[in-house]
Amino acid sequence: MTSKIREDSVAASVIGIDIGKEVFHLVGFSADGRLVLRQKIKRLALEATFKKLPPCIIGMEACLSAHFVSRTLRGMGFEPRIIPAIYVKPFNKGQKNDYNDAEAIAEAALRPNLHTVSEKSQDQLDLQALHRVRSRLVSRRTATINQIRAFLIEQGITIRKGLRAVQNSLLALLDERRDEISPRMRDIILDLHDDWMRLDTRIEAISQEIAEIGQGEAHCRALRTIPGVGPVISTALVAAVGQGEAFDHGRDMAAWVGLVPRQYSTGGRTTLGRISKRGSRYLRTLLIQAAKIILMRPKKWPELSFGAWLAEADQRMHRNKLAVALANKLVRIAWAVLRYGRGFDAPRDTVAEAI
Repeated sequence: MTSKIREDSVAASVIGIDIGKEVFHLVGFSADGRLVLRQKIKRLALEATFKKLPPCIIGMEACLSAHFVSRTLRGMGFEPRIIPAIYVKPFNKGQKNDYNDAEAIAEAALRPNLHTVSEKSQDQLDLQALHRVRSRLVSRRTATINQIRAFLIEQGITIRKGLRAVQNSLLALLDERRDEISPRMRDIILDLHDDWMRLDTRIEAISQEIAEIGQGEAHCRALRTIPGVGPVISTALVAAVGQGEAFDHGRDMAAWVGLVPRQYSTGGRTTLGRISKRGSRYLRTLLIQAAKIILMRPKKWPELSFGAWLAEADQRMHRNKLAVALANKLVRIAWAVLRYGRGFDAPRDTVAEAI
């Protein structure tokens, strides 16, 4: 360990923690801004170290173990604040090192108007882990299918776009073109097909587990009353934002997902560009997919409370732009459903299919 806790560190009003894999760096300030704590501790010494300190504000950057550390310190009587890294960067002075990072975190934690990350429960982290595993498996499946397509094109064989087209015609093609494909290449493609089937099985099992969790969670059931929102999106939203208490308005949540225009304003002149794409790319992708599903069923629009807006916007906007605008609206509706604890006003059967 480096320096020990100073005698006047009991007066620390805020402490910044730079969280590492094995060691944490602590920097604390008193109420009048004096540096009263500067220490490096082992991860296992976290509780023992903070037992010697009086309750105060604890700032930390949002990272892999931030929620675990936050829950631990909250149980000890401290007030932890998880801060997005992008909000800490402006407070970093000098060159980058662990103590400077901890000092910047401590200063950021004192800002009264700073938006912090909601502390996730263990159930939320478990659900988020399931979604991350599913997303990785889906990516691997897509890569496997693309590799099968590439090998077939090298043999002069093309297949229509879409997963189902490959799935329905691959084995038949291999039999029909047996004379055109070498035995070794045929074995390679069949092995890739087996990998694909194993990935399908795992994806289906995880999707079923996610659906079962969503069925037993009240907030997920409420979210599923929103058109286009099914078990995957509802559980992903609950895992990411809980009850949406981190956002004051639905538009704040839409900005967090990255579905609002990028803004560049100066001299009283406002310029809006493409969407910011900040925040959760996974959630943004799912919500845009849900919006596109709704757009595929124009006959159902009159049954939706926002159907008139959707029909009018369809006349003046490109479909891709409209999908993003609708996804933005779905996020705002989702926030209202989570915060006020009641379902959306449209019947659940207004959309035949949901993600």
